Amino acid sequence: MRLDKFLANAGIGSRSEVKQYLKKGMVQVNGLVVKKGDLTIHENSDRILFQSQPVEYEKYYYYMLNKPQGVVSATEDNFQKTVLDLLGDCRRNDLFPVGRLDKDTEGLLLITNDGALAHRLLSPKKHVGKVYYARIEGKVTEKDVNDFREGLVFDEEFSALPANLRILSSDDISEIEVEIFEGKFHQVKRMFQAVNKKVLFLKRLSIGPLKLDSNLKPGEFRPLTESELHSIL
Repeated sequence: MRLDKFLANAGIGSRSEVKQYLKKGMVQVNGLVVKKGDLTIHENSDRILFQSQPVEYEKYYYYMLNKPQGVVSATEDNFQKTVLDLLGDCRRNDLFPVGRLDKDTEGLLLITNDGALAHRLLSPKKHVGKVYYARIEGKVTEKDVNDFREGLVFDEEFSALPANLRILSSDDISEIEVEIFEGKFHQVKRMFQAVNKKVLFLKRLSIGPLKLDSNLKPGEFRPLTESELHSIL
């Protein structure tokens, strides 16, 4: 791997920033100062130092984010804050959110650079369940539970696979949990539209075995633990 790519992938900086660091003699390879980014290094055996500190190579990164309202699930946006903007110094050029949450939806979002894992978690064929908590305008009934279980057809453009709906409370404002197995645009909101109800608040609680850390406040993130990573790989 090229040295400049290695340093950028390790989160040292952008390619242009890394170029400047190299020019200033801030990088060493196996004890020698290197100023050219096109040097080929062996990331698993060569010793790379930046400002005299070892740079460890990790091929894949996995972060759990508690997405707040008001940010978009995108890698970049010219007008709005993105979920990657929340990562601060941990942001890397190759990271992306696994799936998306609407701008006004909160909760669990996995951010990684592992495309194969993202495909496995998002593919409807894999039947990975995603659980949401929601507050609903209207009284959610057992008929709604049955309708969700059988699958919904909203119009010619939207249908939904069977989903598991659980009523937590049923009143003028109901509280529910729903588990879906696909990720269509505005899916939970459109499913409740199909039964003449409106989602007032939506939060994702889990993706498969991966559950949102209750200690993470909206906007906070952390790397996955070894056990969490093992559960989804």
